[in-house]
Amino acid sequence: QIQGGRSRVRRALYMAALTAIRTCERFKTFYTALAARSGSKKLAIIAVARKLLVVLNAIIRDKTAFV
Repeated sequence: QIQGGRSRVRRALYMAALTAIRTCERFKTFYTALAARSGSKKLAIIAVARKLLVVLNAIIRDKTAFV
């Protein structure tokens, strides 16, 4: 269960993670590997959301496009 941070940002990241898992091969392979290893799909979704946040912060920092 995650309680910290802003709830609107958490919800947006969660929904973005679900979409990224479905559409982006990079996040999909990360999700499936983590879900298989941990046995928890929710944990894997949250890990993808965190990975997405890190990637978004790097894009903003470096002023580059997502590849």
